[in-house]
Order: sequence, then C-alpha cells, then structure tokens
Amino acid sequence: MDRLIEFIFNHYILVSLFVAFLLAILVLESRRGGSKVSAQEVIRLINGDQAVVLDIRDRKDYGEGRITGAINIPLNSLKSRVAELSKYKDKQIIVADKMGQHSAMAVKQLNAEGFTNVARLNGGITDWKASNLPLVKK
Repeated sequence: MDRLIEFIFNHYILVSLFVAFLLAILVLESRRGGSKVSAQEVIRLINGDQAVVLDIRDRKDYGEGRITGAINIPLNSLKSRVAELSKYKDKQIIVADKMGQHSAMAVKQLNAEGFTNVARLNGGITDWKASNLPLVKK
C-alpha cells in the first residue's frame, strides 16, 4: 500500500490522466444507448404487459429462436419501419440483439423518433439463452 501511494505521488500526472480517461469512459458508456435491463426484469415487464421486445437481429437469427411476442425489425431497416412501433409508445420497448452490441444504435434511433421509454436487453439473446430462458422457434 505504501508503494502505491508513493507511485501516485511520484507520477501524479499519469494517475490524473488515468482517472480522467476512466471517468470519460464511464460517462460515454452511460450515455451510449439507454439503460440496460436484465433478462429477469424483461420477464417481469412482459408478464405485466408493460413492455414489448423489439428484436433487431436479421431474419435468419430471428428464425433460430426468439423471445415470445418479440417484434422483428432488423437494425438496417429500423429507420424505415419505425412506424410499426407507434402503437407501443405507451409501453417500454426493450431492444434485443444477438449479444448486446448493436442495440445501443437502435435505442438512439428510437429516441430520435420520439420514443422515450426504451431500454436494452443486457447481453442480448446470448445472455437470455445462458440464463436458460425459453426461446420460440419457427
């Protein structure tokens, strides 16, 4: 512990830069694309009829397994098909993708279109499967 304190005092510029970058990353990540919800929270919201799941994966991945009641609009056609979601403006929209990587872009697009209650499924469908939760297959 004494060596750490000594390092901080001897290299205060490096430590300051590290802390600044760390804070910047945290701020950018928090603004990245809305809040994240866990798979368990999604189940609670769906069962209470308070949310709808928007699956932004392509048709092939969607056909391999989807969350019950999910609406499939691939990310690349979301902007042109956003009107299909207008009847769900009073509910929370939960965006699900394969691994949680692209859902932030969809959340930003939906926010720009006037949807205010949008969240991302933390970890995407991969996390859903890892939690041993059911998927509907065609």
